[in-house]
This record gives sequence, structure tokens and C-alpha cells, in this order.
Amino acid sequence: MAEMENFETEDVKETNEPKAEEKKETAETAKKAEEKKEESSKDKKKAGKKKDKRDEQIEELTDRVKRQLAEFENFRTRSEKEKAQMYDMGAKTIVEKILPVVDNFERGLAGVQEGDAFGDGMKMVYKQMMTALEEAGVKPIEAVGQEFNPDFHNAVMQVESEEYESGFVAQELQKGYMYRDTVVRHSMVAVVQ
Repeated sequence: MAEMENFETEDVKETNEPKAEEKKETAETAKKAEEKKEESSKDKKKAGKKKDKRDEQIEELTDRVKRQLAEFENFRTRSEKEKAQMYDMGAKTIVEKILPVVDNFERGLAGVQEGDAFGDGMKMVYKQMMTALEEAGVKPIEAVGQEFNPDFHNAVMQVESEEYESGFVAQELQKGYMYRDTVVRHSMVAVVQ
């Protein structure tokens, strides 16, 4: 029986030994599989780096194009604003030159008698000129009866008045005009003390 026990233990030993070899082989194949994975991931990283460089170039060029388009849009809007400002400056200059003519018309019309054919013609021309100026954006500044405002009025004298309170405009000596939202000429006024 002792022989049998030896035989059985040898069989067990023999069966255990191949298992250990299998473990070694399995460990080796696992290492080889990991190495292959690492190599393939390195290859992918290398391929990814190539794509990254191309992607970076594409992103850089796209960014450049976007920036240039934005700069062009800014330039276009800025040049349109400048053009509008130049137009307004030119129109304002013309209005400033026409205002003395309007003042002379008003002075001339103040001396015209009713029923005079020449006077009636002058009134019609004056009315037409004022309509054209209004359509162009020129408006007279309201002064008499308004509170004095240095943005619109130029006080040249102080007067006493029972009709208006202190600080209000009692008399307009020369009409002021605005072109759109800017003052072309301030109203020359007399302010109540």
C-alpha cells in the first residue's frame, strides 16, 4: 500500500506540475497581450499626434478666418459710422450758412404790409424754405416761456417780467436751430431775473 500511496502522490504531483506550467504560459500570454495593447496604443497615439497637428492647424486657420471676418465687419460698421458723421457734419455746415439767410427773410417779412403782392410772394418763398429745412431735419428751438437751459439757450441779458417767473426766457432775440439731435445755433435770449 505504501507503493500505492507513492503512486498516487506522484500522480498528484504530475497533475499539479502541468497546472503550474499552464499558469506560466497564461501569464506569458497575458504579458504578450498587454505588450501588444501597449504597442497598439502607442501606434494610435502616434497616429493621434498626426491628427492632432492637422487638427491644430485647422483650428488655427479657422480662428484666423473668424478673426479676419470680425475685423472686416468692425471696419465696415466703423466706416459706415464715419461716413454718416461726415454727411451730418457737411449738412450741419450748410445749415449754419443758410441760417443767416433765414434770419434776413424773417426781418424782411416783419416790415411787409398785408395785401402787398411782393410781400405775399416773399412769405410763400419763406414758407417753402422752412418746409424744406424741416424735411432735412432742421427745427427751431422753442425759447419764449421755457425755462432757461444752457444747452439750448444763450442768455445775453436779464430783464424784469411780470408774465414769467425768474429763470424763464422772456424774449427771444435770435432764433436757435437744431439739426436732428444737435444744436446748430443756440437761441439768443433775455432771461427773467
